[in-house]
Formats: sequence, structure tokens, C-alpha cells
Amino acid sequence: MIICYLRYTIDPHKVAEFEEYARLWIPIVNRMGGTHHGYFLPSEGANNIAIALFSFPSLAAYEDYRTRMASEPECQAAFDLDKRNRSIISYERSFMRPVLG
Repeated sequence: MIICYLRYTIDPHKVAEFEEYARLWIPIVNRMGGTHHGYFLPSEGANNIAIALFSFPSLAAYEDYRTRMASEPECQAAFDLDKRNRSIISYERSFMRPVLG
């Protein structure tokens, strides 16, 4: 299993717009073979950091998902929404593996 950890720097005045974007991705990832563990939005502390966590059975499965995203209308619609809203300033993507007990 591979976990994708996305750390977003968002416009703190556009948290609602980012949340709209985030809500689109949860069912997309789940439908396309991953497990979305949620988005986590600012509450206390930094007002411009959001996190997303989702997993795929393997890095190869994630890479297949990324390839399919290019021709998936729902994915393109989600990307287009943020192009209009401009709620995301930047993001970092990291891959991690779980330690299972």
C-alpha cells in the first residue's frame, strides 16, 4: 500500500472554495481505485494549510490512476474549478508507506 500525502498552501480567504474543490476529489479517487481518507482544513493554528490523504494498493496503481486522470472528465472539471477559484497557492506531494501492526 502507498499513501499519498498532499500538503496544500491555500488562500486563507478562499477556504470555502478549496472545500468545494476537495469534495469533488473524494468520490473520484474512491471510484478510480484508491481510498480517500479525507481532506483536513485549517481550524486552529495556520490558516493557509490543508492536507489530503489517500491510498492506493501500490505505486503502480497510483500511476495508473494518474494516467487515467488525463482523460477523465470529472478530474478535468475539478482542475478547472480551481483554475477559476484560484484557492490553491501551491502543494507538495509525498508518498509514504504505513507501518502496520
